[in-house]
Amino acid sequence: MENITRKESGAISRSIKIEITSEGVDIARAVSYAFEIAAEIGFDKNTRFMIATAASELARNILFHATAGLIEIREIVKDSQKGVEIIAGDRGPGIADIAQAMQDHFSSNGGLGLGLPGVKRLMDDFEIESTPGAGTCVAARKWLKSVS
Repeated sequence: MENITRKESGAISRSIKIEITSEGVDIARAVSYAFEIAAEIGFDKNTRFMIATAASELARNILFHATAGLIEIREIVKDSQKGVEIIAGDRGPGIADIAQAMQDHFSSNGGLGLGLPGVKRLMDDFEIESTPGAGTCVAARKWLKSVS
């Protein structure tokens, strides 16, 4: 589902919400939309791939740990700086120990344990909230670097 909203400045901002329920199509949509929005904002090709990879990892985490959830990808502006934000949320089992989950190679169910730490490295800002038994929400942002 795509929403287009007009910001106070009059610029159009895209926000795309993708239900993540299956591995093939849903992850591909998250990757494609992340790449497309990042391109529209003005990110270079390498950074677009980084953002798309972060979207893929967050979508895979939803399926792997919670079986279903939602990803929102949107353009953001803060202090006249543009960026892209990916918000991933689920109502899965949650994470009992976030610090442990953020360590490379830690996995609660046999994965490689690179998803969340990898997303944090790929993006500029990373926030995670989780409640065991209630779910997890991750927000990751990448800011467009100004060329001087």
